[in-house]
Amino acid sequence: MSVSRSDRTGRRSFLKSAGLTAAAASTFSLAREDDAFAVENVNRSSAPSELKITDMRIAVVRDAPMRCPIIRLDTNQGLVGWGEVRDGAAKEYALFLKSRILGENPCNVEKIFKKIKQFGYHGRQAGGVCGVEMALWDLAGKAYGVPVYQMLGGRYRDKIRCYCDTTQSDDPVEYARRMKERVADGFTFLKMDLGIGLLRDIPNTLTRPLGEMPSQWVQHPFTGIEITDKGIQHMADYVAAIRQEVGYELPLAADHFGHIGVNSCIRLGKALEPYQIAWLEDMIPWEYTDLWKEITDEIDVPTLTGEDIYLREGFRDLIVNHAVDMIHPDLATSGGILETKRIGDFAQEHGVPMAMHFAGTPISCMANVHCAAATENFLALENHSVDVPWWNDLVDGISKPIIQRGYIPVPEGPGLGIELNEEAVKAHITNEGYFEPTKEWDRMRSWDRTWS
Repeated sequence: MSVSRSDRTGRRSFLKSAGLTAAAASTFSLAREDDAFAVENVNRSSAPSELKITDMRIAVVRDAPMRCPIIRLDTNQGLVGWGEVRDGAAKEYALFLKSRILGENPCNVEKIFKKIKQFGYHGRQAGGVCGVEMALWDLAGKAYGVPVYQMLGGRYRDKIRCYCDTTQSDDPVEYARRMKERVADGFTFLKMDLGIGLLRDIPNTLTRPLGEMPSQWVQHPFTGIEITDKGIQHMADYVAAIRQEVGYELPLAADHFGHIGVNSCIRLGKALEPYQIAWLEDMIPWEYTDLWKEITDEIDVPTLTGEDIYLREGFRDLIVNHAVDMIHPDLATSGGILETKRIGDFAQEHGVPMAMHFAGTPISCMANVHCAAATENFLALENHSVDVPWWNDLVDGISKPIIQRGYIPVPEGPGLGIELNEEAVKAHITNEGYFEPTKEWDRMRSWDRTWS
């Protein structure tokens, strides 16, 4: 008896269906035999697809090392996300965003970031957007039970090298002594302030318009300040004396030169070439790409900038034109965790390393740590709080001290890996209150869309 094609197809479909049914039954039977194993990895505290932001509140910590607004995002499932507005910035930069994110699922980090990034800009104005982005990643990691670095693609390192500033002294021997204490504490990378303040009481070291120094709001090329040969020699001798004490085996970067012209930057850079400076930081404002390239091409000392730049677009010209040798984003300005990783990845494609600027509480610090762990061309992370005795106490959930022999271990807990120590935070907040209600920011009517 012959069998039609349709019958053969039907029979195969039936046998296949029956086989799948039997396999499913067998799998179900095995699961029933080991129910404890089947459910032990289920996160019972969160349903990520149904997670919603219900509130934003802020407490401002003082002297940590500066004024730092901490963001708390609450959700409908009891999960709390922590973020931080950049040091010195107003908390209102974040509160302005509250009405834009209420009701959103924080696990949609990129979607929300694209919605709010228009409200950031270069400098501290980006602090709100970046702080909210940190808190979104913290919530997403907690919802899925994984550390933030894992959601960025995994990590390249399990500990993050730190460098720290050291309180300046006009006496280079004393300054070097303080730096050697950092080395004794385990730090393997140093940075110093090296500015024209050293010359303020030494005649004939600076030429400038007579009278007071120009306002800090006047950009470097427009101040009329230049360093004389005598002034450059004094600054070079100062660095030589420090190198004599600390040696040449570890990197020593330099920052805070003062508002001097491009020609003085070049002449000073040439004078410092013998002392193996790791980088010369922010010699002029970041936006003058052509002037940066002129400085970089003229000296044999690495140049670096970036702490005030917002988004990849701001870094693009500097990187593509090799106007600086290294970039230096501050995650609390540059766009947050994911945007900073993307900045680093773009720089790596062009052979440019990335150091990271940071000054704030352990919340922003851990955001930086996860980003640094996940970014291959990372070099070193700044820390301004080594001398703040209570800084470590502000958070729980990670090993203490946070910086261990010059490195920060990458947390393995979900999200940023930390929770707030409420008592420690309450002891160091401003008089603005401890996460007071912010209902006045719940609603705002405006046409936010940037296209028609």
